[in-house]
Amino acid sequence: MVSLARYIRGIRQVGIKEWWHQMQYIGDVKAGTFVGKDQFGNRYFENMNAEQEIPGRHRWVDFAQHDVNATQVPAEWHSWLSHIRKEPPPEDKVMQNMSPPWKAPWIENLTGTRGAYRCYNTVKPKIEHWQPKVAPRGE
Repeated sequence: MVSLARYIRGIRQVGIKEWWHQMQYIGDVKAGTFVGKDQFGNRYFENMNAEQEIPGRHRWVDFAQHDVNATQVPAEWHSWLSHIRKEPPPEDKVMQNMSPPWKAPWIENLTGTRGAYRCYNTVKPKIEHWQPKVAPRGE
């Protein structure tokens, strides 16, 4: 259970609007420095204040969309969030030189949505449905 003092401290640090937004989406108040924003509008933060955050949980993402899905985070930001890279992508020289200009734009995984890929078959089926043949009746 979170104390009232922690709620008040959170409101002072981030403001009432951001406090309400964080309580609705992540259920906790996190205050940190803004690190960057990706092409989808997701915002990335970091808090190096050791006494406020659990070790290893001092980097987080504020998703732009309401349906939160891990595939909405691009690979370069995922490597920063999971501590594979020390510098965030806008500051990391290696990441800036790694992405070629001909690379296709990143899209999220659409499995389970209406935009998911559905294949179709052009081969004749091995089993055909039975169609009754009706002969005309002779009178």
